Amino acid sequence: MLTAKQHELIRFIQTRLEETGISPSFEEMKEALDLKSKSGVHRLISALEERGFIRRLPNRARALEVLKTPEEAVSSPRARTAAAANAPSAANDMVDAAAAARAPEPANDVLEIPLHGRIAAGAPIEAIEGQSSLPVPAALLGPGDHYALEVSGDSMIEAGIFDGDFALIRRTDTARDGEIVVALVDNEEATLKFLRREGGRVRLDPANASYEAQIYNPAQVQVQGKLAGLLRRYH
Repeated sequence: MLTAKQHELIRFIQTRLEETGISPSFEEMKEALDLKSKSGVHRLISALEERGFIRRLPNRARALEVLKTPEEAVSSPRARTAAAANAPSAANDMVDAAAAARAPEPANDVLEIPLHGRIAAGAPIEAIEGQSSLPVPAALLGPGDHYALEVSGDSMIEAGIFDGDFALIRRTDTARDGEIVVALVDNEEATLKFLRREGGRVRLDPANASYEAQIYNPAQVQVQGKLAGLLRRYH
């Protein structure tokens, strides 16, 4: 009924729940199964959920419950008969697998990404490296490696980015003109701005008429990521 990876994953989840009472993170599942990305974990989780082996507990990150194991699913004659009667053809299996590979990640999945402190949306300030993490709906993130930074300042308010927002950043060292980037200036200060190149210089543009653009030599500016999304708390 299950593929080898699905069987391996459910046993890993069950073992972790028995040992700690807490389901493993997507990163831990990815490493345990030697998968290249967390999207593979999402597909396996969705397949196990559809088949009734596990369920996700609502409104909680890293909350999985094992409803039955593969051994329990085939332990009775009725289960074996049902499995045989409902077994899809090999062709249907291939179609289902292809469809699963194309399917978007479920919107209720939550990923934990590194939270690296505060970043200026005004004059550059030091980007603080931290060890904390931020739970983020997977639907807000595309492909690639991501991290989060807390926004400080008001120079990007006309772009809808406010003080206290969490900027979700996809790691990259390249960007096109007009994209919002995390720019590291002089290897010590970071800021969130529109990136533009002009006359052999790099211009970091705010989105607030009260602020002026910051202009640097290209060697002074290093792109550390591009804005992928925002999270905002309402008090």
